[in-house]
Amino acid sequence: MSLPYLTDIIILLTAAVIAVPLFRFLGLGTVPGFLTAGVVVGPSVLGLIANREEIGHLAELGVVLLLFVIGIELKPARLWLMRRTVFGLGSLQVLITGGLISVVAIHVFEIDPRAAILIGPALALSSTAFVLQLLTEQRMLTSGYGRTSVAVLLFQDLAVIPLLALASLLVVPDLAIEEDIGLALFESLMILLLIILGGRYLLQPVLQRVARHGSPEIFTASAVLLVLGAAVLMAQIGLSMAMGAFVAGLLVADSEFRHQVIAEIQPFRGLLLGLFFMSMGMSLELEQFLENPLISLGLVLMLMLTKVILLWPLARLFEHKGVTALAIALLLAQSGEFALVIFAVSYDTALLSEDLFQQLLVVVVLSMLVTPPVAGLANRLALASRVDAGKERFTEEEVESEPIVIIGFGRVGHRIGQILELRDVSYVAVDKEADVVERERRAGRSVFYGDARRPDVLKSLGVRDAGLIIVTIDDFRATEELVSSLHRAFPNLDILARGHDLERCQRLRAVGARLAFSETLEASIALAEAALVKVKGEDEENDAAIDRFRHAYYSDIRREVHEGSERR
Repeated sequence: MSLPYLTDIIILLTAAVIAVPLFRFLGLGTVPGFLTAGVVVGPSVLGLIANREEIGHLAELGVVLLLFVIGIELKPARLWLMRRTVFGLGSLQVLITGGLISVVAIHVFEIDPRAAILIGPALALSSTAFVLQLLTEQRMLTSGYGRTSVAVLLFQDLAVIPLLALASLLVVPDLAIEEDIGLALFESLMILLLIILGGRYLLQPVLQRVARHGSPEIFTASAVLLVLGAAVLMAQIGLSMAMGAFVAGLLVADSEFRHQVIAEIQPFRGLLLGLFFMSMGMSLELEQFLENPLISLGLVLMLMLTKVILLWPLARLFEHKGVTALAIALLLAQSGEFALVIFAVSYDTALLSEDLFQQLLVVVVLSMLVTPPVAGLANRLALASRVDAGKERFTEEEVESEPIVIIGFGRVGHRIGQILELRDVSYVAVDKEADVVERERRAGRSVFYGDARRPDVLKSLGVRDAGLIIVTIDDFRATEELVSSLHRAFPNLDILARGHDLERCQRLRAVGARLAFSETLEASIALAEAALVKVKGEDEENDAAIDRFRHAYYSDIRREVHEGSERR
């Protein structure tokens, strides 16, 4: 690697390390922080980056990985559960808003129709990353206001794929607009066929073999190869790399490997996606904004008002009261990162002129910068509504997290699962043995492949929303490390852990387990109970003696942990 290239990367990382935490502290979000950092180091301000084009090529991988993760998260089962809001409200929002913006772009701003029919739907999309971050910070992700917003974002994520296909087709000469749209729809159907065939006959057997016989490093390499291979394949047939990554994500979405694959990809995705936003910031020419700031501000105001005015009645149509519907419309009023992706692809294919591309960049960036105060107003409106105080629930669209997560599904975990099934208690489990996962999934159990010591695996499993974690793995050192990290990350989470003896149960209690059960104790009790029955016969006193012993044993664990914490 040449020294100038390395110097550019150091400059970008330094700018991100300074700007992103500052913007998060100010409540402006991560994405505007990356964009601003790119503007500052770019030619419009300091001009510190010499290899802007090369950095842009590297940054494209961030978009590829983003689409891959979104493809994994758009599980068909999840979409079906939320189908009414996703495909009803979501589709109406994108079609009506995008159609109106396209008409205005053609007849008011006299933009070429081929560009306009792409600009409208692109600006109709909101910022998935930004909105999810704001909802999480507001603790409104599970409210009706939050769930409806997420449902609309899910459809917008789906809409990105035909829009990317359309961006590639619109530059093909001698095609009418109707033919362009028809080809985009036809290609979408072909992609779905590819997903079904590839996932069923190719991908699953390959990942199973790698998980069974390969090292963790080989699994990581396989995950990256899957993303990049699908991206390059799509690029070779004339479509976008991002679309190929999305297809690869959908192939993994319903497999037992989805959580581990997400954990392997997330670090690359976060860094490279930040690099993409910085490259967009470097592409932004401030001179155009400074020459006519009122025009840019007016366009942003027009865009956001249009989206609010259209989405507000649509949300009311889907049984949200007026205040809540307005809160949803305000939260989704901005444009987002996918508009940047679509505009970047369109500019590279010469569908957008330089001036139009710059103006669109300014509008998107400014709409994101004004989102935090607008989202604050939306949050206050949602809280003020009696219906949307964070307590209401969906009906058929409800997506419930599993109440119990079992970590380790060997002999002990398997038996726990069987007992829970007898009482119709749902659970999700994770195990790092591919053979165990394959056997249990054939039996219809919700067991996934993954290393639970990886935080991203647990987050993907939904540990944050679980009511109870049961750790049953046989490796005590791994159990202790896992319980400690879980307790630090989620201090209010109930953790039950498998111990081996009194000393180890005490150590697990000390690092955060609410209860730790000793295998040697339970085996001793079972043997003693059998002996008492043989000698004394069936007697309630036998049960009482065993209960007293069990209570005293576990009381020793609690007392030792309490005294140890006081000494510290």
